[in-house]
Amino acid sequence: MVPAAALLGVLTGGAYGLLATPEYAATSYVIVVPSAKSDPAGAMGLAQAYGRVATDIAVVGDAPVAAGVPASTLRASVRAVTSPDAPMIAITARAPEAAAAAGMADSVARALVQKGSHTEGSTGVKVLQFTRAATPTGPVSPSASLSALVGGCAGGLLGGLALLVRPRYGRRRARYGSVPGPGAQPAAQAEALV
Repeated sequence: MVPAAALLGVLTGGAYGLLATPEYAATSYVIVVPSAKSDPAGAMGLAQAYGRVATDIAVVGDAPVAAGVPASTLRASVRAVTSPDAPMIAITARAPEAAAAAGMADSVARALVQKGSHTEGSTGVKVLQFTRAATPTGPVSPSASLSALVGGCAGGLLGGLALLVRPRYGRRRARYGSVPGPGAQPAAQAEALV
């Protein structure tokens, strides 16, 4: 049962790896720099705030037009992560094409920079694009061989679990005979004692 389940897992995982659309990821970085008169800790706080609303700012701005995708796609495909020890925001976009992923990450970064320049007077910080997103050279989605390996492991595990939880009472009774209860003597022993 376990080898059959593992083989089924390998086939299913390999088929998924071959048929799934490859996905590419590109990351652009934005940095929040305090002005000469502002507190550096304030830049950290504003970087955290900008990171939380990065996709909202980008969707309201012209990022969907610049990236050439609908606003809903941009919102679903882009994630912003802030650094706990530096006023930096990493903007990562995932897409079926490498150039589209880089374009989405860069357009969201530009939208943040534009928003930061509009609020620079009141916040006391500058928002600058630190690096542009490089066009990815390979997909980040798993290859067919890795998918097959994971599928085989999952199939083997599920097959083993199925063996552990299946009922086996019928076989035990057939394999073992009944045992006489305590105090019961076989008839041959009772006659020998008399």
